[in-house]
Amino acid sequence: MKRWLTKIFLVTLLFLVTRADAQYKFNKLVWSDDFNQTSPVPDTAKWGYDNGNGCPQVCGWGNNELQYYTTSRIENARVENGRLILTARKEAYQGAKYTSARMVTRNKGDWKYGRMEISAKLPAGRGMWPAIWMLPTKWEYGIWPHSGEIDIMENVGYWPDSLFATVHTGLYNGMRGTQKVKSMTVKDLSSAFHTYAVEWTQDDIVFYLDEKITHRFANEHTGSEAWPFDKEFYLLLNIAIGGNWGGKYGIDETIFPQQMEVEFVRVFQ
Repeated sequence: MKRWLTKIFLVTLLFLVTRADAQYKFNKLVWSDDFNQTSPVPDTAKWGYDNGNGCPQVCGWGNNELQYYTTSRIENARVENGRLILTARKEAYQGAKYTSARMVTRNKGDWKYGRMEISAKLPAGRGMWPAIWMLPTKWEYGIWPHSGEIDIMENVGYWPDSLFATVHTGLYNGMRGTQKVKSMTVKDLSSAFHTYAVEWTQDDIVFYLDEKITHRFANEHTGSEAWPFDKEFYLLLNIAIGGNWGGKYGIDETIFPQQMEVEFVRVFQ
């Protein structure tokens, strides 16, 4: 009997230690924005902007998107009532038919490994393509996709319940159709806030939706073409309009303006 009790105790202890290790693997908050400020302008110490339509390098940001990303324009990016609000609008601007915002932490928040979590409510409607994602700060392994991309959350408006978690690398990417992706169906993406997260270590990248694991990409230890994720990356928040994927079935011109609301962004290491 004592032997069995000892075994049960050891198994229970191992379980508790494992749970504790999983829960507190990343327990040091190193960067955050809860948008608790009086100014409508996003904190410039934490956020920058990607500007324009991507030209001349890759017009339409490489995806034939139709929006013009503006800079420091509260019509497209503002803080209000404790939330960051990104707004996609139908309006003529700098030769484009639509405006939006792409907020970035580049050179203000760059990390190698950690837990990144973002609470957001998404826009809705055919033609919307919101994303929460990560790109390399220095592109040390070469141009896309060789230096990697981590898509924490993507949604396409023509499929309103769609949620995608994806990794792109030189070996695994959308150009080859080999990207490592997990798709899910979630019914209330545009009516409720959800927490999207990744836990990124030297061994794997694990994706979460509301604290539940949805996808895992493991380091194969075969080199940077499969795993370029040993360099610093930064966060991006944006609403694209149209494009190869988001605009596959056109754009509903009656839906504008559309918003992505963000309650918080937190990074733990």
